[in-house]
Amino acid sequence: MAGKITKADLINATINSSDLSKKDISLLIDVFFAQIKDALIQGNVVELRGFGTFEPKLRKGREKARNPKTGESVSVQDRYTAVFKPGKDLKESLQNLINKIDESK
Repeated sequence: MAGKITKADLINATINSSDLSKKDISLLIDVFFAQIKDALIQGNVVELRGFGTFEPKLRKGREKARNPKTGESVSVQDRYTAVFKPGKDLKESLQNLINKIDESK
């Protein structure tokens, strides 16, 4: 499995394929992620065709949960979390990755 890609890696990769400055690309990526974050906070679904969908999802709380560190019983409130669902193209690309791994064995 490959390593992780950071925001700096994305910026550097974008510099190599555009005429924009590093500062402009960094600002663009920051604004892009801020827009996704703001949309989710407002309860909207963000659909990026060919990539996937981000959506806020309510996770139900529980009256009886256990703190794994102390073993103490605690109640957990309802809360929202961000969920990503990959799009069809991304799913197919990832399946191709699995097929390549299987072929190399």
